[in-house]
Amino acid sequence: MNFYNQLMVETAQDRDEMLAIPFIQQGVAGHISLQSYQAFLGQAYHHVKHTIPLLMACGGRLPERLEWLRVAIGEYIEEEMGHQEWVLNDLAATGADKEAERAALPMPAAELMVAYAYDTIMRGNPVGFFGMVLVLEGTSVSLATHAAENVQKSLNLPKEAFSYLSSHGSLDVGHIDFYEKLMNRLDNEQDQQAVIHAGKMFYKLYGDVFRGLPMTTA
Repeated sequence: MNFYNQLMVETAQDRDEMLAIPFIQQGVAGHISLQSYQAFLGQAYHHVKHTIPLLMACGGRLPERLEWLRVAIGEYIEEEMGHQEWVLNDLAATGADKEAERAALPMPAAELMVAYAYDTIMRGNPVGFFGMVLVLEGTSVSLATHAAENVQKSLNLPKEAFSYLSSHGSLDVGHIDFYEKLMNRLDNEQDQQAVIHAGKMFYKLYGDVFRGLPMTTA
């Protein structure tokens, strides 16, 4: 079994537990209120804005033997640049004050998830950061496009309010293929175990972000 398949098997239960969270289930079905969707976007902004700094920190901490992975991180950085502004623009399209959200503090769950990502890179094995990539991009592929379509219909919002969700549903399909190839090049057991451990942790931490969101139905 290649490492990517091993990773998927060993994190399957954690993934299923996160996907069963009521907010996610209701969101995919389009049964959330405007307030709930705005809250989701707000917390998305507070972790998405760290994507580039986290990628740069990870690249800087990788050992020379993983130079190929550092090059791949450069590609990720180009792809992810400015996505936090997409989230804020979506918020504005829903009628919310995007500058107020930019200035706001994240909810504790989002703050803790981001802090754990930095800690993984700086204190642990930086390759573990790819456990976060698995969770965020894999979740997008599974849910984002359907959620965007259903919430848009339910709330009668313009397409401009869904650029983040819509783009990540399709964009991350290519990212996951790229990610799979990268993971299958990891041949060091410590690196592999770091990704598995972090993946399990991020399914819980990202799940906690959804658990903390206000869930009112449309």
